[in-house]
Amino acid sequence: MRTTDAARRQYARDAILSASPARLLTMLYDRLLLDLRRAEAAQLESDWQTANNNLLHAQEIIAELSATLRPSGWDGAEGLRGLYEYVRMALVAANIHRDPARTREAIALLMPLQEAWHAAASSLADAAAVPTGAGEYAVG
Repeated sequence: MRTTDAARRQYARDAILSASPARLLTMLYDRLLLDLRRAEAAQLESDWQTANNNLLHAQEIIAELSATLRPSGWDGAEGLRGLYEYVRMALVAANIHRDPARTREAIALLMPLQEAWHAAASSLADAAAVPTGAGEYAVG
């Protein structure tokens, strides 16, 4: 079993190290939403330790997302940073007060962003797959 776990960890590590920036962002959002869904399920089951662990990990991801924003590159960065701060505080409150409604609120706020980043990453991948000058040749 240890060999399988070690291989799985190595595969995950390699996937992260070889991922494009767009893919890393979508991976962070995927894990963030997974943590939040797990936290909500644990809260509903009164499994406070599991909820705590997942909420703390989600807060770490939010902190990373916020820290990597570059306001000079995009005029919407400060607004997104404000949203991240709001969600972070909601997760703190969800943890302290054992409130699954706050966790659900965070999920509802972040899901559209997750979907948007996935769509943007897919568009980048699609654009990269089109050969340069593909439209220069006419068939006929």
